[in-house]
Amino acid sequence: MKNQRTIKEQAAVSGIGLQTGGKVKLILNSAPVNSGITFIRTDLPGKPSLNLNSIDLNDSASVERRTALGFGPFQIQTTEHLLAALSGFSIDNITFELDNVELPGLDGSAKGFTDLIKEAGIADQDAPKKYLKVDKPVWCASKDSLIAVLPDEEFKVSYTLSYNRPGLGTQFCSVTVNETNFESQIAPARTFCLEEEAMELLKRGLGKGADYNNTLVIGKNGPVKTEARFPDEPVRHKILDLIGDLYILGMPVIGHVVAIKSGHTLNMELVKKLKVIHNVGHP
Repeated sequence: MKNQRTIKEQAAVSGIGLQTGGKVKLILNSAPVNSGITFIRTDLPGKPSLNLNSIDLNDSASVERRTALGFGPFQIQTTEHLLAALSGFSIDNITFELDNVELPGLDGSAKGFTDLIKEAGIADQDAPKKYLKVDKPVWCASKDSLIAVLPDEEFKVSYTLSYNRPGLGTQFCSVTVNETNFESQIAPARTFCLEEEAMELLKRGLGKGADYNNTLVIGKNGPVKTEARFPDEPVRHKILDLIGDLYILGMPVIGHVVAIKSGHTLNMELVKKLKVIHNVGHP
């Protein structure tokens, strides 16, 4: 049994949202034991806050190609990369202040957030860590996509990505998620899109903060105007997103997650099921 963790010092970073293109400043502050992960929108009247311990996921609006948490008009968008970094470093208690709706995209991966957490320093706290240990299989499926979590003694993720197109076929990656593996094998993997999707996404108001550095654009012959950080960078980013979405539970999962072509929507369905089955906060 390990102890809970927070950060030692305040840290901050500024950037633009990958989807909205809006400028945003993010400030990280330490938080006391058992307080969990809290987001505060400093740009809104009354500075409303959202704590993952008490979030009702049924109130969070559905958005395209990213995870958004909130209630009513209050939202925090593109939470997955930041939450993945918290999961990777096993941070339990922390408070974030931001002055726009979407978190900064940075380089399109979780690396900027892991660097920020390391800059702030990690502090062990005087309270035992809480875990969600899966004791029976739980799964969700939709069309040709599937996500399941199976009992295990560690946190593992095995993901199969499959695109029937030149430049991006089928990729598989399996990783035991711990601090070392996350930082070196998963955190640097950037978000991606297909070259033929790019203009259509912009027409739909998405990707306003994307460029060839923070988004891996994949053409028929592979990456466009950039070099891949891994030969299988797309599937590693899918694992990154999944790790981040699972950390909406506010605690580490002990189990083996197996996913086939799962995205944010299906990931969130699994999170909702786990919250109900294991009585985590509100269903």
